Amino acid sequence: MIDVVFPEQANHHGTLFGGAALSMMDKLAFLVATRATRRPMVTACSGRIDFHAPIAQGTLVELSGEVVRRGTRSVDVAVRVIAEDLASGERQDSLGGLFTLVAVGGERGRPHVVEAALPVREGVGPVSSMVEMVFPGHTNHFGSLFGGQALAWLGKAALVAAARYARMPVVMAASERIDFHAPVLEGEIVDLAARVLKVGNSSMTVEVIMHAEELLTGQRRLCTRGRFTMVALGYDGRPVPVPQPACPRC
Repeated sequence: MIDVVFPEQANHHGTLFGGAALSMMDKLAFLVATRATRRPMVTACSGRIDFHAPIAQGTLVELSGEVVRRGTRSVDVAVRVIAEDLASGERQDSLGGLFTLVAVGGERGRPHVVEAALPVREGVGPVSSMVEMVFPGHTNHFGSLFGGQALAWLGKAALVAAARYARMPVVMAASERIDFHAPVLEGEIVDLAARVLKVGNSSMTVEVIMHAEELLTGQRRLCTRGRFTMVALGYDGRPVPVPQPACPRC
Protein backbone atom coordinates (compact mmCIF):
# COMPACT_ATOMS: atom_id res chain seq x y z
CA MET A 1 0.00 0.00 0.00
CA ILE A 2 1.37 3.41 -0.99
CA ASP A 3 0.49 6.81 0.44
CA VAL A 4 1.94 10.31 0.59
CA VAL A 5 2.42 12.36 3.77
CA PHE A 6 0.21 15.44 3.37
CA PRO A 7 0.26 18.54 5.63
CA GLU A 8 -2.76 17.42 7.65
CA GLN A 9 -0.86 14.25 8.63
CA ALA A 10 2.25 16.12 9.77
CA ASN A 11 3.13 17.42 13.22
CA HIS A 12 4.62 20.80 14.09
CA HIS A 13 8.07 19.51 13.06
CA GLY A 14 6.90 18.87 9.49
CA THR A 15 7.14 15.07 9.87
CA LEU A 16 4.50 12.33 9.91
CA PHE A 17 2.51 12.47 13.17
CA GLY A 18 2.94 9.26 15.18
CA GLY A 19 -0.80 8.74 15.52
CA ALA A 20 -1.30 9.07 11.76
CA ALA A 21 1.46 6.50 11.17
CA LEU A 22 -0.23 4.04 13.54
CA SER A 23 -3.54 4.60 11.74
CA MET A 24 -1.94 3.78 8.36
CA MET A 25 -0.36 0.61 9.77
CA ASP A 26 -3.62 -0.53 11.36
CA LYS A 27 -5.47 -0.05 8.07
CA LEU A 28 -2.96 -2.22 6.20
CA ALA A 29 -3.00 -4.88 8.93
CA PHE A 30 -6.80 -5.02 8.62
CA LEU A 31 -6.60 -5.46 4.83
CA VAL A 32 -3.94 -8.19 5.07
CA ALA A 33 -5.82 -10.09 7.79
CA THR A 34 -9.18 -9.89 6.01
CA ARG A 35 -7.73 -11.03 2.69
CA ALA A 36 -5.90 -13.90 4.37
CA THR A 37 -8.93 -15.18 6.29
CA ARG A 38 -11.87 -13.91 4.21
CA ARG A 39 -13.63 -13.21 7.51
CA PRO A 40 -14.65 -9.94 9.22
CA MET A 41 -11.67 -8.88 11.37
CA VAL A 42 -11.03 -6.19 13.98
CA THR A 43 -7.84 -5.12 15.76
CA ALA A 44 -7.41 -6.72 19.20
CA CYS A 45 -4.01 -5.27 20.11
CA SER A 46 -0.69 -4.10 18.75
CA GLY A 47 2.71 -5.13 20.04
CA ARG A 48 5.73 -2.88 20.25
CA ILE A 49 6.01 -0.46 17.33
CA ASP A 50 9.39 1.21 16.80
CA PHE A 51 9.95 4.46 14.93
CA HIS A 52 13.42 4.21 13.35
CA ALA A 53 13.47 7.50 11.47
CA PRO A 54 11.14 10.50 10.94
CA ILE A 55 9.17 10.75 7.68
CA ALA A 56 9.04 14.24 6.22
CA GLN A 57 5.95 15.91 4.77
CA GLY A 58 5.70 15.21 1.03
CA THR A 59 7.46 11.85 1.33
CA LEU A 60 6.00 8.71 -0.22
CA VAL A 61 5.39 5.88 2.24
CA GLU A 62 5.18 2.25 1.19
CA LEU A 63 3.55 -0.13 3.66
CA SER A 64 3.87 -3.90 3.42
CA GLY A 65 2.40 -6.56 5.66
CA GLU A 66 2.34 -10.32 6.05
CA VAL A 67 0.59 -12.82 8.29
CA VAL A 68 3.22 -14.27 10.62
CA ARG A 69 0.89 -16.33 12.84
CA ARG A 70 -2.53 -17.80 12.26
CA GLY A 71 -4.72 -19.06 15.10
CA THR A 72 -8.27 -20.37 15.27
CA ARG A 73 -9.84 -16.90 15.49
CA SER A 74 -6.87 -14.55 15.27
CA VAL A 75 -3.90 -13.67 13.10
CA ASP A 76 -0.72 -11.69 13.73
CA VAL A 77 0.27 -9.29 10.96
CA ALA A 78 3.77 -7.80 10.76
CA VAL A 79 3.74 -4.34 9.14
CA ARG A 80 6.73 -2.48 7.75
CA VAL A 81 6.87 1.13 6.54
CA ILE A 82 9.45 2.33 4.01
CA ALA A 83 9.85 6.06 3.29
CA GLU A 84 10.88 7.14 -0.20
CA ASP A 85 12.11 10.57 -1.26
CA LEU A 86 10.24 11.27 -4.50
CA ALA A 87 13.03 13.49 -5.85
CA SER A 88 16.08 11.32 -5.16
CA GLY A 89 14.47 7.89 -4.92
CA GLU A 90 16.29 7.27 -1.62
CA ARG A 91 14.45 4.72 0.54
CA GLN A 92 14.65 4.26 4.31
CA ASP A 93 13.18 1.70 6.68
CA SER A 94 11.21 4.01 8.98
CA LEU A 95 9.04 1.93 11.31
CA GLY A 96 7.57 -1.49 11.88
CA GLY A 97 5.35 -3.38 14.28
CA LEU A 98 3.01 -6.27 14.95
CA PHE A 99 -0.81 -6.22 15.05
CA THR A 100 -3.17 -8.94 16.30
CA LEU A 101 -6.59 -9.09 14.65
CA VAL A 102 -9.51 -11.32 15.58
CA ALA A 103 -12.53 -12.60 13.67
CA VAL A 104 -15.86 -11.23 14.90
CA GLY A 105 -19.45 -12.32 14.56
CA GLY A 106 -22.73 -12.22 16.41
CA GLU A 107 -24.73 -9.09 17.03
CA ARG A 108 -23.46 -6.19 14.97
CA GLY A 109 -21.28 -3.79 16.94
CA ARG A 110 -22.28 -5.21 20.33
CA PRO A 111 -19.81 -4.10 23.03
CA HIS A 112 -18.16 -6.67 25.30
CA VAL A 113 -18.91 -6.64 29.02
CA VAL A 114 -15.85 -5.18 30.75
CA GLU A 115 -15.14 -3.16 33.85
CA ALA A 116 -16.95 0.16 33.79
CA ALA A 117 -13.98 2.43 34.36
CA LEU A 118 -10.26 2.30 35.02
CA PRO A 119 -8.32 5.17 36.61
CA VAL A 120 -5.00 6.35 35.23
CA ARG A 121 -2.23 4.97 37.42
CA GLU A 122 0.04 7.18 39.48
CA GLY A 123 2.78 8.90 37.50
CA VAL A 124 5.12 11.86 37.54
CA GLY A 125 2.96 14.27 35.54
CA PRO A 126 -0.60 15.62 35.57
CA VAL A 127 -3.46 13.87 33.78
CA SER A 128 -4.27 15.36 30.36
CA SER A 129 -7.83 14.69 29.20
CA MET A 130 -9.37 14.79 25.72
CA VAL A 131 -12.92 14.13 24.53
CA GLU A 132 -13.88 13.11 20.99
CA MET A 133 -17.24 12.33 19.38
CA VAL A 134 -17.54 9.22 17.21
CA PHE A 135 -19.12 10.27 13.90
CA PRO A 136 -20.00 8.01 10.93
CA GLY A 137 -16.72 8.87 9.19
CA HIS A 138 -14.80 7.39 12.15
CA THR A 139 -16.42 3.95 12.00
CA ASN A 140 -15.72 0.70 10.18
CA HIS A 141 -18.22 -1.52 8.37
CA PHE A 142 -19.47 -2.85 11.73
CA GLY A 143 -20.54 0.62 12.86
CA SER A 144 -17.85 0.78 15.55
CA LEU A 145 -14.81 3.04 15.87
CA PHE A 146 -12.10 2.15 13.34
CA GLY A 147 -8.95 0.97 15.11
CA GLY A 148 -6.76 3.33 13.13
CA GLN A 149 -8.78 6.35 14.28
CA ALA A 150 -8.51 5.17 17.89
CA LEU A 151 -4.73 4.88 17.50
CA ALA A 152 -4.53 8.41 16.09
CA TRP A 153 -6.45 9.80 19.10
CA LEU A 154 -4.29 7.82 21.54
CA GLY A 155 -1.14 9.16 19.89
CA LYS A 156 -2.44 12.73 20.10
CA ALA A 157 -3.23 12.36 23.81
CA ALA A 158 0.25 10.92 24.47
CA LEU A 159 1.85 13.84 22.64
CA VAL A 160 -0.15 16.39 24.66
CA ALA A 161 0.75 14.78 28.00
CA ALA A 162 4.46 14.57 27.14
CA ALA A 163 4.65 18.10 25.72
CA ARG A 164 2.87 19.57 28.77
CA TYR A 165 5.31 17.80 31.08
CA ALA A 166 8.50 18.73 29.20
CA ARG A 167 7.30 22.08 27.80
CA MET A 168 9.28 21.43 24.63
CA PRO A 169 8.78 19.68 21.26
CA VAL A 170 8.24 15.91 21.49
CA VAL A 171 7.74 13.08 19.00
CA MET A 172 6.65 9.46 19.29
CA ALA A 173 9.59 7.04 19.35
CA ALA A 174 7.72 3.80 20.02
CA SER A 175 4.39 2.27 20.93
CA GLU A 176 5.02 -0.35 23.61
CA ARG A 177 1.63 -2.10 23.53
CA ILE A 178 -1.98 -1.19 22.81
CA ASP A 179 -4.95 -3.34 23.85
CA PHE A 180 -8.50 -2.98 22.54
CA HIS A 181 -10.91 -4.22 25.23
CA ALA A 182 -14.28 -3.25 23.74
CA PRO A 183 -15.68 -1.50 20.66
CA VAL A 184 -16.88 2.11 20.61
CA LEU A 185 -20.15 2.67 18.77
CA GLU A 186 -21.18 5.49 16.45
CA GLY A 187 -22.72 8.36 18.42
CA GLU A 188 -20.81 7.66 21.62
CA ILE A 189 -18.07 9.89 23.00
CA VAL A 190 -14.60 8.76 23.95
CA ASP A 191 -12.79 10.17 26.96
CA LEU A 192 -9.00 9.86 26.81
CA ALA A 193 -6.77 10.34 29.86
CA ALA A 194 -2.97 10.46 29.45
CA ARG A 195 -0.19 10.77 32.01
CA VAL A 196 3.62 10.58 32.01
CA LEU A 197 4.50 7.52 34.10
CA LYS A 198 8.28 7.76 34.08
CA VAL A 199 11.04 9.92 32.63
CA GLY A 200 14.41 8.88 31.23
CA ASN A 201 17.19 11.08 29.92
CA SER A 202 15.43 12.24 26.76
CA SER A 203 12.36 9.98 26.78
CA MET A 204 9.05 9.77 28.61
CA THR A 205 6.73 6.78 29.01
CA VAL A 206 3.10 7.87 28.65
CA GLU A 207 0.05 5.75 29.43
CA VAL A 208 -3.24 6.55 27.69
CA ILE A 209 -6.59 5.08 28.73
CA MET A 210 -9.70 5.51 26.59
CA HIS A 211 -13.26 5.04 27.86
CA ALA A 212 -16.48 5.14 25.85
CA GLU A 213 -19.56 6.89 27.20
CA GLU A 214 -23.17 6.52 26.09
CA LEU A 215 -24.46 10.09 26.24
CA LEU A 216 -28.08 9.35 27.14
CA THR A 217 -27.38 6.87 29.96
CA GLY A 218 -23.95 8.05 31.10
CA GLN A 219 -22.73 4.44 31.10
CA ARG A 220 -18.94 4.20 30.71
CA ARG A 221 -16.70 1.29 29.80
CA LEU A 222 -13.00 0.74 29.27
CA CYS A 223 -12.23 0.43 25.56
CA THR A 224 -8.51 0.88 24.90
CA ARG A 225 -5.27 1.38 26.78
CA GLY A 226 -1.72 1.81 25.56
CA ARG A 227 1.78 2.95 26.41
CA PHE A 228 3.93 5.19 24.28
CA THR A 229 7.55 6.32 24.38
CA MET A 230 7.86 10.01 23.58
CA VAL A 231 11.20 11.76 23.02
CA ALA A 232 12.05 15.42 23.64
CA LEU A 233 13.74 17.22 20.73
CA GLY A 234 15.91 20.29 20.51
CA TYR A 235 15.57 22.90 17.78
CA ASP A 236 18.02 20.90 15.64
CA GLY A 237 15.65 17.92 15.70
CA ARG A 238 17.92 15.81 17.92
CA PRO A 239 16.98 14.22 21.28
CA VAL A 240 17.74 16.38 24.30
CA PRO A 241 17.41 15.80 28.07
CA VAL A 242 13.91 16.20 29.46
CA PRO A 243 13.89 19.21 31.80
CA GLN A 244 12.51 18.65 35.28
CA PRO A 245 9.45 20.89 35.74
CA ALA A 246 9.25 23.12 38.79
CA CYS A 247 5.83 21.64 39.58
CA PRO A 248 5.54 18.20 37.88
CA ARG A 249 1.84 17.71 38.71
CA CYS A 250 0.73 21.24 37.81
